[in-house]
Amino acid sequence: MGTAKTPSPVKLIVGLLAASDALLKAAAQGLSQRFGPLDAVSDAGDWRVSDYYRKEMGDSIRRQFVSFEGLIGPGKLAGIKQITNDMEHEWRTEAGRTAASRQVNIDPGYLAVTKLVLASTKDAAHRVYLSGGIYAEVTLQFSDGCFRPDAHTYRDYAAPGAIAFFHRVRGIYLAQLRG
Repeated sequence: MGTAKTPSPVKLIVGLLAASDALLKAAAQGLSQRFGPLDAVSDAGDWRVSDYYRKEMGDSIRRQFVSFEGLIGPGKLAGIKQITNDMEHEWRTEAGRTAASRQVNIDPGYLAVTKLVLASTKDAAHRVYLSGGIYAEVTLQFSDGCFRPDAHTYRDYAAPGAIAFFHRVRGIYLAQLRG
């Protein structure tokens, strides 16, 4: 019989989509106020992966990834996803928009030594339930010195620029673990 152990702390990361660079910046600042200072920020780029958010955000959607200085327990992911859902709702109501007109999408997850995990409110065969209506999926696996996608990985998380960012964040994380 195995013995339950406390997992190692992990690196909080967030994927942001927004209708403008100004909204990306505002979202990153809001996240930093809630979860602490950022230690890595990817370049912002055009998001052309699908038409999924076009009705809500328009035609010029921007993508950016951020990571945070502080490490977290992996068991906190569901609560963080609930907080980021509330933040998305605040941006809707502050702009006088309806629930159907999201301008910022905030997808939290964490980076561990061997994987990148994302939280979701949507169930699927490759996701496991955490709590509070939140699921998690392993989005990228680290093996043979590289993050590798699988059949369920979102294309923008598998893009070379995103992989390079996650490698950079993994380097920061490993240095933190060595302390």
